[in-house]
Amino acid sequence: MKFRAFISADIVPSEALVSVLRRLANSRADLKTVKPELMHLTLKFLGDAEESAVDEIVMRIVKATEGLQPFRIRLKGMGAFPSMSNIRVVWVGIEDGGPLERIAEELDESMSELGFVREKRGFRPHLTLARTRSARNIANVQEILVENAATDYGEYTVDRVLLKKSVLTPNGPTYSTVRERILVPAR
Repeated sequence: MKFRAFISADIVPSEALVSVLRRLANSRADLKTVKPELMHLTLKFLGDAEESAVDEIVMRIVKATEGLQPFRIRLKGMGAFPSMSNIRVVWVGIEDGGPLERIAEELDESMSELGFVREKRGFRPHLTLARTRSARNIANVQEILVENAATDYGEYTVDRVLLKKSVLTPNGPTYSTVRERILVPAR
C-alpha cells in the first residue's frame, strides 16, 4: 500500500514565528498558512512511497545522518520563492544550515536509487510559512517580508530526522511520524 511521504526535521515554533504567521494570516492576502503544530524543515519530499519500502528508506536516512550529533540552526529573515515580485512560497531563512544541506543532498542521491525523483533546483534550507493561492493583496505580504527581512526567530536544535506520512484533507494536511532517526550526542 502507498502513502504520501516526506523526510523532515520538525520545529516547535517560537512566539515570534507564531506572531508572524498570525500577521500573514491576517494580511487579507490569498494565502494558505502553515499550522504552527505542523512546522517542519523538509529535507526530501518523496511523494508516493510503498509501505514495503519503509525499512529501506529508514536505512538510507540512517546512512545520511551517520556520525551527526544534534546540531543547532538559527531561523532568520524572511523571503519568497521564486521572487518577491512573484510570490508562491513565503519562507523563513536558516543560518548554519550546513548539516541540513548535507543530509538533504545525501537523501536526494540515495532516494533516487529507490526511484524517487531528484530535486531539480537543489536544496535551499528554509522553513515554509505560507503558500499563495492568488495575487490578491500580495502587496500586504511583500510589506511583511520587507519588515522582517532580518528578523531573528531564534535558535533551534535538530536532534532527529523523521519519515512522515502526509494525508491531505479538506481542512489541510495531517502529518504522522512513520519512523524517526534520533541523532545521538557524543559521549
